[in-house]
Amino acid sequence: MPEALPNRGASTESLEAIERASLDELRELQLVRLQWSLRHAYDNVAHYRRAFDAAGVHPDDCKALEDLARFPFTTKQDLRDNYPFGMFAVAQSEVTRIHASSGTTGLPTVVGYNAADIATWSTLMARSIRAAGGRPGDKVHVAYGYGLFTGGLGAHYGAEALGCTVIPVSGGMTERQVLLIRDFAPEVIMVTPSYMLAILDEMERQGIDPRECSLEVGIFGAEPWTNDMRAEIEDRLQMHAVDIYGLSEVMGPGVAQECVETKDGLHIWEDHFYPEVIDPVSGRVLGDGERGELVFTSLTKQAMPVIRYRTRDLTRLMEGTARPMRRMEKVTGRSDDMIILRGVNLFPTQIEELVLQTPALSPHFQCVLTRPGRMDELTVRVERRPQVAAASAGSELARLVKDRIGVTVNVEVVEPGGIERSVGKMRRVLDERPTR
Repeated sequence: MPEALPNRGASTESLEAIERASLDELRELQLVRLQWSLRHAYDNVAHYRRAFDAAGVHPDDCKALEDLARFPFTTKQDLRDNYPFGMFAVAQSEVTRIHASSGTTGLPTVVGYNAADIATWSTLMARSIRAAGGRPGDKVHVAYGYGLFTGGLGAHYGAEALGCTVIPVSGGMTERQVLLIRDFAPEVIMVTPSYMLAILDEMERQGIDPRECSLEVGIFGAEPWTNDMRAEIEDRLQMHAVDIYGLSEVMGPGVAQECVETKDGLHIWEDHFYPEVIDPVSGRVLGDGERGELVFTSLTKQAMPVIRYRTRDLTRLMEGTARPMRRMEKVTGRSDDMIILRGVNLFPTQIEELVLQTPALSPHFQCVLTRPGRMDELTVRVERRPQVAAASAGSELARLVKDRIGVTVNVEVVEPGGIERSVGKMRRVLDERPTR
């Protein structure tokens, strides 16, 4: 970590009691809450009652945390099959908030919260912002989208709960984002990493040195990003870049958070969410340290409990460092975002790492899949950096991909601004193959 970055580490005294608890205390609390959550889901959600019965398990069968592996998974399709409110475990009159996914691949997945759930979410987001380096009294610039997407409101409520001043900018209007950062002088920004790059580019276009701005902490989530991307942002902004993780189906942002003092993976708030990592093909539970698909069971959600929800995110679990809760490694990709090119598996994050190792290229890129003949082809469309000659950068990137990943790709280097800018999750993969 560069010495010039501001000191934002948390004092032990500022932590909640559970953040200082022993592992035995944490596991005891988890078991009590897990048994409650299984019973709550079985008694109040018809889908779970049918699924448990079909699998031959009952909430009373959970005598230890390991017994959770006997229970069936929940998938996004299950949520869609019960659209819109079939997964709710409380009366409609008790639901105080509804969020939903964008529904780009089918019906939106709907999630509900009662007042207690909103309070829990706010508390966990406040915990996350504090772990990331935010402090009471900081101004927090929220550039996540507001609305049915959970990012903006989750960040907003959490920052307020921590005692921060919230600047609810939402996404888009990048020139205005820069104006407000300059004039309001926030210490913290919450945004997707790809849109942070767009804000950085706009600052430089306006002749503003990003390293001179007020920002000290950036909390980035909603899409996979690499440690190379962290280094790029921290160097250009002279601020801490930390990862936050969440998903609407489980709660929203704030399920796990990287701690600013270590930046060595995201601590899962295990007092509210029980994590597993499974083999994505067989469903077998893997041991800590083994990479696979992340699965979550909610321990305290009332309006919409989720049991063994398959996130499709690929990671591994590791022991805690800055907190006793286990860490998850930065998500390397999603099992449903994996590109299989001529028998080789690759993820956009692998391409990102190699782009950032090519000095003439910027982090703005997309992977375009086509099928001009009988074989799939992948073209990496990437911008050159301003004021940099990029004559050989395309061939250099293609060589790196061939050497490191083992597959041949085409590289198209475009002018600065040639890749679309996203105000939410960056669309890294464009599939232009014929559907028939």
